[in-house]
Amino acid sequence: MDQPGERDSLSISRTARAAAFSVHIFTAMGAAIALIALLEAVREHWAAMFAWLGVALIVDALDGPIARRLDVMRLQPDWSGEVLDLVVDFVTYVFVPAYAITASGMLLPLAAPLLGAGIVVTGALYFADRRMKTPDNHFRGFPALWNAAAFYLFLLQLPPALSSLLVAVLIALTFVPIRVIHPVRVVRLRGLTLSLIGVWAVLVMVTLAYDFNVAAPVTIALCAIAVYVVASDAVIRAVRSASA
Repeated sequence: MDQPGERDSLSISRTARAAAFSVHIFTAMGAAIALIALLEAVREHWAAMFAWLGVALIVDALDGPIARRLDVMRLQPDWSGEVLDLVVDFVTYVFVPAYAITASGMLLPLAAPLLGAGIVVTGALYFADRRMKTPDNHFRGFPALWNAAAFYLFLLQLPPALSSLLVAVLIALTFVPIRVIHPVRVVRLRGLTLSLIGVWAVLVMVTLAYDFNVAAPVTIALCAIAVYVVASDAVIRAVRSASA
């Protein structure tokens, strides 16, 4: 017969395992959110689509710390949180934005399906690349942030030929060894980076609330922050090389 202490320990273990598995369910909810975003995209409710993708970003930001706090890897060893996270990230960061870019009419008609296919193929390959992160937590190559790329295409409303060219360049940069900072994990200038990301998030919400009809200063600020994220590492390295 089980002793009271053993029953309590077993109950605690079951509760802990259930809590750990709930984190996987939370992560998987990102895929459900992606489906809602896709439905909005099909209806051409672009601001709503980006709003739902923003909700998916919040889920993606929270699930990792919660998983570590609840020791999910130890308590649920049969379920790979890493694989699950990559699956959800692919549909939220790549697949839904690829549909939006392809179906929105922003690209040249003949180029749109080819570029859309290029986005999903290179995005899938990027997520499978074990070298996607450098030892100091920079992304290697364009980090398949097609949700952000799509947002800027909708914001800037460039001529189709130029939008098509920019998408083609980003596809090519996926496997070029440029370094792009991870907004949270890169230690250098983390305070500045997080502050700018906070400003960026507020400006994005304003932009979506006004359905992309925002004043020039908002657009300029959003573009400046994007340039910082993409180019700051290259600029710092160039300055250090010049002063060495």
